[in-house]
Amino acid sequence: MTEIANEQEEVTAPEEETETVEAPEAAEEEAPATSEKEGRASKRQAKKTEAALAQAQADLEKSQAELAEANDRYLRLLAEYDNYRRRTQKEKESIYGDAYTDAVSKILPIIDNMELAMLQSADADAAQLLRGFEMILKAATENLGKMNVTAFGAVGEEFDPNRHTAVFHVEDESLGENVIAEVLQKGYERDGKIIRYAVVKVAN
Repeated sequence: MTEIANEQEEVTAPEEETETVEAPEAAEEEAPATSEKEGRASKRQAKKTEAALAQAQADLEKSQAELAEANDRYLRLLAEYDNYRRRTQKEKESIYGDAYTDAVSKILPIIDNMELAMLQSADADAAQLLRGFEMILKAATENLGKMNVTAFGAVGEEFDPNRHTAVFHVEDESLGENVIAEVLQKGYERDGKIIRYAVVKVAN
């Protein structure tokens, strides 16, 4: 009996050893499965990263194109403004030049009449010279009128410091207070803008 029991123990012992050997094999089967999952996850992450990089590159190229377009518009606008500035400057100079030419053309007839009067003064009497100067003055006044230039400042007008320059004050009972007693030099204006202030004596 004892021998049989020993034989049975000897037979069952290897079974326990077999169970012990099977455990490492199961661990080895699970390791490749985990590694495969990690590999798939890594590939998915790599694809996501590549997609994000591609999108970032596309956004960068789009931004660069928009920036280049904006810079081109800016340069065009700058060139147009520079052309406009030059054109308006030329127009402004042309306007001033035309205004000077027009003003001088109105003065030349006066000079012509004065030169003619000087040539004829040797053979003319006082009355003829006076008539000649009156004609010259009339022509000058008419020419100023063509340029919308008018004279102001007359005896009896009220003194206005915005239009008149007082150089003397006199007492004159026949005139009111702050009234122009004498005009030493007429003033001139054009369309309400003072060209020259009138120089006057003011009474009282």
